[in-house]
Order: sequence, then C-alpha cells, then structure tokens
Amino acid sequence: MNLGASNDSPSRRQVVLFLVLSFAFAWVIAGAFSLLGGRWNTPAAVPVGVVVMFTPLAATLIVQKLIRRRPLRELGLSFRLNWWWLAAWLGPPAAAFATIGVSLLLPVVEYAPGMEGMFERFATMMSPEQMAAMKDSIPNLPAHPIWLTLGQALVAGLTVNALAGFGEEVGWRGFLYRGLAPLGFWRSSLLTGFIWGIWHAPLILQGHNYPDHPVAGVAMMTAWCVLLGPPFAFIRARTGSVIAASVFHGVLNASAGIALMVVRGGSDLIVGLTGLAGFIVLAAVNLALVFTVRRGRPLKDAPVPG
Repeated sequence: MNLGASNDSPSRRQVVLFLVLSFAFAWVIAGAFSLLGGRWNTPAAVPVGVVVMFTPLAATLIVQKLIRRRPLRELGLSFRLNWWWLAAWLGPPAAAFATIGVSLLLPVVEYAPGMEGMFERFATMMSPEQMAAMKDSIPNLPAHPIWLTLGQALVAGLTVNALAGFGEEVGWRGFLYRGLAPLGFWRSSLLTGFIWGIWHAPLILQGHNYPDHPVAGVAMMTAWCVLLGPPFAFIRARTGSVIAASVFHGVLNASAGIALMVVRGGSDLIVGLTGLAGFIVLAAVNLALVFTVRRGRPLKDAPVPG
C-alpha cells in the first residue's frame, strides 16, 4: 500500500524529508554538545535534552507548513476529552509500579524501602555533600519520596512535561502517524517505535538512560521504543489527539524514576522502566492490545471502536 494515498496525508518523499530533518537536527545538537565537552547526566545536559525533544516539531513545521502548506490541526491538535485521556495520564505511573513488582521477582534485585539502591545510582552523579544533604532531608518529608514523586509526575505530566513531550509527539504521533497510517496499526506503530528509538542513539551513547552500558543501551532503547510504539499509537487513536499522546509522554518521563526508588541490585539493563523489568511490563501491555486492536486496522484520527 502506498504511503500518502489520500490528498491530506503526507507523501512518501515528505515522510522521508521529515525523518531526515528530525534526525539531522537532533543528532547535530547532541553531537555538538559532546564535542564541546558537555557531559550527560549533569545540569548542563537538561536544556540540551529539552531542545532535542523539540526537533521533531521543527521538522514538522518545515514539512507540514512550508512544503505541504497544510494546517497543523490535521495532525491531531485536539483537546476533545474522553476516558482514554485518563489512561494517558495514569497509565505510565501504573507501569512504573508494575515494574517494581517485576523487578522484585528477579533474583538479583531486592526491596529497599530506604532507597539505598537509588543512592548508589546517584553516587557517581552527586558530590558527597549533596548526597548527605539529600539523605538528611528524607526524614523531614511529609511522606515517602515515592509518593511525592508520583504527585509531582502527575502534575508535571499535564504541564511542563507535556509541553516538552509535544515537541516529539507532534512529529511521531502527528506527522509520522498520518504518513504511515496506511500500513495499519501494528506495522505503523512498531516501525514508528523503531525510528523513534534510533533517533535517541546520540543521547544514549552519551549516557542517557543507560549510563553504565551506553553502547548496549542503543539496542535496549530501540527495543523499548518499539514496545512503546503500540501503546502510544493506541492512545493517539482512541483519543484522536496528539495532545493526549503528549500527556502520555510527559507523565512517562516524569514517573520513570518511580520504578527505581525502592529496589536495589541489578544493572541499568535489568531494572527500571527501560530495563528488562520494564520490557516485561510493556510486553504484557502489548499482549493486551493484541486482543483489543483488530489486526491490520488502519490508523485514523478519530477514536477507533473496540
């Protein structure tokens, strides 16, 4: 089936141009940061990561507005609410807590309510003074940090994180979603996930998500994004909105740390949402989607029936 078969869908060439621009912008920015001596997992990397998240938006604006001369609203810029928005908001934290449960089933992982495992992971990123200050502040908190993190994630996922997530989602679940729609739900969402994962490669090689295994992390991140592709596409299809996908993305980023807060042991390839434990949770989600999405159903902007 040809891509861009309808008049309002991107053509094959336009899809390729969007991908070239998205990758070029992101990889040049990430590469420049590294060549200038920047180090990932430091405060200086935060604004760089945010800018990189907006590169798919930049590519979308060029192709959709300047070349296709089509409105952005056709990419799913809708705030029309339904119950699937709630799934976009609460689904990522549920996955994070499920990942904790799966992690504790692994022989190399143990329950650590005192967050000893988290402190060990931060040891290489913080000074001894900063580490001591963080430990000393915990007894004065009104609740366990995991619950405070959950609350912050739910708020940030609807606001600042959703805005950053929109920078990516208007490209992946907006422009590319429409461009690959004729392939059907599974092929288009899995292919989008693969592309999305490879797009992260320069950041992963610098230590993002897999600081102890940056090379193997590229393959892990790609596999993780492939597993995330169908849930993201499902939320996009059920809500008819790329904004809902942005909320999903924003809460996912904000709540990912929950999966690491009370477990100890295992490497960054094993624990956490981006590790083996998270893969198992996402595989279960995809299995549930197999029984929900009709095989081969094309993606649409309107919510799809069950």
